[in-house]
Amino acid sequence: MLTSVARLRFLLILVMAFPALGWAQIYRCEAGNGTRFSDQPCGEDSEEITVRDNRIGGSFGQNLPPQQSSEAPNIEEDEPEPEQAEGTCRFINSTDLRRYLVREQVVKGMTKEHVLKAFGRPPETYPTPQETWVYQTKYYGALYELTYVYFRDGCVEKVLYRKP
Repeated sequence: MLTSVARLRFLLILVMAFPALGWAQIYRCEAGNGTRFSDQPCGEDSEEITVRDNRIGGSFGQNLPPQQSSEAPNIEEDEPEPEQAEGTCRFINSTDLRRYLVREQVVKGMTKEHVLKAFGRPPETYPTPQETWVYQTKYYGALYELTYVYFRDGCVEKVLYRKP
């Protein structure tokens, strides 16, 4: 015979082993007094509702590193692989990326979208010889600092801060 502590442990292990049992299905029914939601079908006209997974976290999926292929590399090829695929930016983990965006910072490896989220639309852009966005920082109406953001293949290559 199990003690109450042993029963509690068994129940806890059972609940942890079957987490899907905790997810109840949701049904929507139209009643005379309005819409009703239930965990069981509530009539012939009940409609099953699908709830999206809404976990806490960011939505910076575009910043994920490229997936590695599971195939073994071909040893016969003598061509060296490039360090970084063309058009891809350096991986910045989502926590650091959020921190940079909240602080309105731009760092090497960010995409143009990230720069727009951090600094907004640039007042000046120069497409050649290298794409450059120039931002102005003003304090009390006077120009305080210029920020130059240089891009290569759509990614930030360097950021320079200069006094005017």
